[in-house]
Amino acid sequence: MKYNITEKKEKKVASSYKSSITPELVDDISKKIITKLLIEKKYRDPNYSAKLLADELGINMRYISAVVSLRFQQNYSEMVGTMRIQEAKYMLQDANFADMKMEDIAINVGFTTRQSFYATFFRICGITPKEYRKLFGAEPKPKPVPRKKKIVKKAAPKKRGRKPKKVTSKRKSTKK
Repeated sequence: MKYNITEKKEKKVASSYKSSITPELVDDISKKIITKLLIEKKYRDPNYSAKLLADELGINMRYISAVVSLRFQQNYSEMVGTMRIQEAKYMLQDANFADMKMEDIAINVGFTTRQSFYATFFRICGITPKEYRKLFGAEPKPKPVPRKKKIVKKAAPKKRGRKPKKVTSKRKSTKK
């Protein structure tokens, strides 16, 4: 019996894009990627993919992958995950978000589940978001204590004008 064992060939397609792209084109595409993802905050959209980015920029998706790899030394998913974690770290440190639940922070930065948020955060930072908040988070802003309003009984309004005459009934009894 003959086994079909062959060495795995590396994909030459991706490397051909990396080698054929000029440094000027890398700079141009990377600026466009940064504009879309960071400035327009597209990384917050959990459904925003490299294909959608390529379609919006009018660029072949392989060029997007090649530029992200060359410029940022990551793949697209890693880069978006890093951007999301950077914003999550900011939110975990800010006192304005101190009362916010981890699930809400995860959703705000673009993760679909708490589990994927925790896994990505741990992979990038080496600690959990909860531990990060304990180490670097600000105390929640104290909520203002509602003051009790003093209940003031209002005096009856003063009557103006003439005082009515007191009517006394003097009825004569009419007995027959």
